Order: sequence, then C-alpha cells, then structure tokens
Amino acid sequence: MARVKLIDVVKRFGKTVAVDHVSLEIGDGEFFALLGPSGSGKTTTLRLIAGLEVPDEGEIYIDDKLVNYVHPKDRDVAMVFQNYALYPHMKVYDNIAFPLIARRRELRLSKEEISKRVVEIARMLGIENLLNRYPSQLSGGQQQRVALARALVRKPKVWLLDEPLSNLDAKLRLLMRAELKKLQRELGVTTVYVTHDQVEALSMADRIAVMDQGRVQQIGRPRDLYYRPENTFVATFIGSPPMNLIECEFVEVEEAPYTRGIGFEGREVTGYLLDCHGFRVALSRDMGSKVKEGLRGNGVILGVRPDFMKIYMAKPPWSDIIEAEVVVTEPLGSENIVTARFGDKIIKIKASPDTTPDMGSKIYVEIDWKKALLFDKATGKLLV
Repeated sequence: MARVKLIDVVKRFGKTVAVDHVSLEIGDGEFFALLGPSGSGKTTTLRLIAGLEVPDEGEIYIDDKLVNYVHPKDRDVAMVFQNYALYPHMKVYDNIAFPLIARRRELRLSKEEISKRVVEIARMLGIENLLNRYPSQLSGGQQQRVALARALVRKPKVWLLDEPLSNLDAKLRLLMRAELKKLQRELGVTTVYVTHDQVEALSMADRIAVMDQGRVQQIGRPRDLYYRPENTFVATFIGSPPMNLIECEFVEVEEAPYTRGIGFEGREVTGYLLDCHGFRVALSRDMGSKVKEGLRGNGVILGVRPDFMKIYMAKPPWSDIIEAEVVVTEPLGSENIVTARFGDKIIKIKASPDTTPDMGSKIYVEIDWKKALLFDKATGKLLV
C-alpha cells in the first residue's frame, strides 16, 4: 500500500493543456476516483501516476518518493486498461503470470511460487476454472477479471484502473462494481479509478475528484459532492437527474416579517428576497447578508435537487411556490421523474410512483428550502 501525491502537475500536448495545475493527495489504502466528462484530463492524470506520461510541470510522489522520471516498471503500480489488453496468444494462466515471469529474477520467485500466486488470485476473482482457456474463449466479464488478476498478482502498491467496466453490459457492470469494491477492501490496495460514470464513482469511491477541462473542480466524499457542490459544474454533473438551476435576482426590499424561505428558523423580519421570475423567496437576515457580501452583481442561481421538491395538484396557501406545466412524466418503478416548465425554465422533480400528472396539466411545486443552495451567477461558485 502507498500514498499518492500530485503537486501542481501540468501536462501539455502541443497547445492543449490536458492537465492544468492538478494537486491531489490520495491516502494509504484509499479508493479514489477521478470523475469527469470526456476530455477532462482524468485518464492523462492516471497515466502520469503510472509513468506512461511525464509531467511538464509539478511533482508526483508515491510513498513520499518523487517519481517524475522513474520508469513505470519501477513505480510498483499496476494498471488495468479500458480494453483489458490481454495477450491473445497466451492462455489465461500465462496472461496472469506474465508480470511475475517478466520480473522473476528481480522478485526472486520460483515456478511453484508463481503458480501459487496465480491460482490464489484466480480463485479470489472466481476464474480458477478458466486458466487453460484463451482470451477469445472468454466473455467480456471473464476477460475483465483476467485483466484485474494480472494487475493484482504481483501485489502492487498502487492499483490504477481506467474505465474498466465501460465495455460490460448494465447488469454485469452492477455486479462488478460490488465485486471490485469488495476486492479492494479485502486487499487494502491504494486504488485510483477513472470513470465518466457518476454512479460508479459515487457507489465505489471513498473520495472523488471531479475534473473538467484539465482542472480539479472539487474533491470530496460522495455525500459532500452531492449535498454541497462547490460550483454549478459539479452541481449538474453529480446527481441523476442533475440539480435544477433557476436564475434569480437578489433584491433588497422594505423589511417585512417572514416564516418561510431560506435560512429561517422561525418568524423573522428581513429585507432580502430572491426574484425568480415566477415566484419569490425570502432570505433570512443572516443568509441575505452572506449572499450580499459574496455576490458579484445581483445574479443568483438557486440550486435544488429533484429529490427536494414536492408536487401539489392544488395550489397551497403560500407564495414561494412554483406554478408549472407538466412536459412529461417518466415512470421508473420506485419513483416517477416529472419534467415541468415554468416560464422558459425546465425543472425535474422526483415524485412518488403514485404521483402521475398528465402531460400539459398544471402542478404546484414546493421546495425544501433547508436543502436549497445559492450560487453566484457571475462565477458559478457556491455562495451559501
């Protein structure tokens, strides 16, 4: 096991900055995910850790040792590629044993010790009965297990995985997510996992770095990223459906008493409101002061997860309510996803399976204000 640390790492390909001043610290035995869309720099970051790319700037450490110019074979890391990269002319046994045979003298392993390790890791991954087959005789899931076994057989300090589940069907991906997480826990190996699939990252990783355009947007536990995204990119990339973002204006008005809105604990006199072009919501005095202090201009984005919105078929007796028209209702078994329009805005709400409003019907949407977030429209950054 080992710690991995990147300090202000930059990697360019011509004029393209693939990795832009990335700093990460991955703990001993941690399952760490690099999550982002295509072209965000996550695979290049993984290849920099592996030694397959050399940074133009910055420093990379594995177990407190600077490895910028250390050859990949001397970093004691193992990588699983998206396409598995199995040797088609070798049987499964030989594919798994290859890293040990290639470094047999250095590792001082006998043939018996190599065989013992291969059988041990094959048994752990449930492929002991496949050792005499060729890769072409295996299913996609079996090939993936062989690739995992080959990476783990020499007991590396760091395990690097580049979208290893992307070629599997949905049912097998679900199964392998659980198995990979279990295997990583049993072995305690420091793991860096690249994916564009937020469900994979949220369900497997201890912590996640969300990347976009070569930069780290936020690092945190899955719960932190979901409930407290630091900017609108993370807010909309994490969560399915993504967070609703509603543009509003911050306005100061004559003081009036309110009991509902953002930041209220009880009846309070305040002079701060959000005008969301269809409804208004009051801000507590403390919340309004914080927003005013951090805001550039007067544009505020109200962020609300679809989970924290409730549908009424008849209008409730309070003013901070969204009156909307149903665009479509998607039944998903345990819940319905209702897409609705108010003004020129589209919002999505997670509703109970027995809430099935008709297309074109009018609904009234209530927001759980305790779970609403406010972002600066100018910068996209979280205000409160």
